[in-house]
Amino acid sequence: MNSRRRILTGFLTAAAGLLGSRAAQAKSEDSGDVDNMRFPGDPTDHNIIYQFNRAELDYHNAVLHSVSEMLKKYGDNVTIVVAAFGPGIHILAKKPGRPIAPDVAKRVQSLADYGVKFHACGNTMKTLGWTEKDMLPLAKVVQVGVADIMELQEQGYSYMSW
Repeated sequence: MNSRRRILTGFLTAAAGLLGSRAAQAKSEDSGDVDNMRFPGDPTDHNIIYQFNRAELDYHNAVLHSVSEMLKKYGDNVTIVVAAFGPGIHILAKKPGRPIAPDVAKRVQSLADYGVKFHACGNTMKTLGWTEKDMLPLAKVVQVGVADIMELQEQGYSYMSW
């Protein structure tokens, strides 16, 4: 197995050298270089938290599309948290109190399967009379959604809202 890896590494290095393009170099630096391989549990170079606090379908689609694009660009080298509170929290409920489009629910589950973290605001849940049992298993309940955003920013996360 080790000799296979050396052969593959040699081949990739030679191919990248022959191509000599900036695109090949960028690809090698981001994901193709064996020396830069990431392993489960390694810290990511990029961290972002998305505010998710509205009920409109267009808003849901816009935020989830952006999350998907970040995964496409950075692969496993990005940590993404979606902080749901207020009217946005319904995407994380087993029985939402507001209509949630079926494709939005599927996208949330799919993104969670790819490692995106979804945080649910405990204060919003209290207001709605919900407990942790009312939430999807993928949801992590935090005490205060906005405090969660602030604390993650203090840890170096970028903040996205629209």
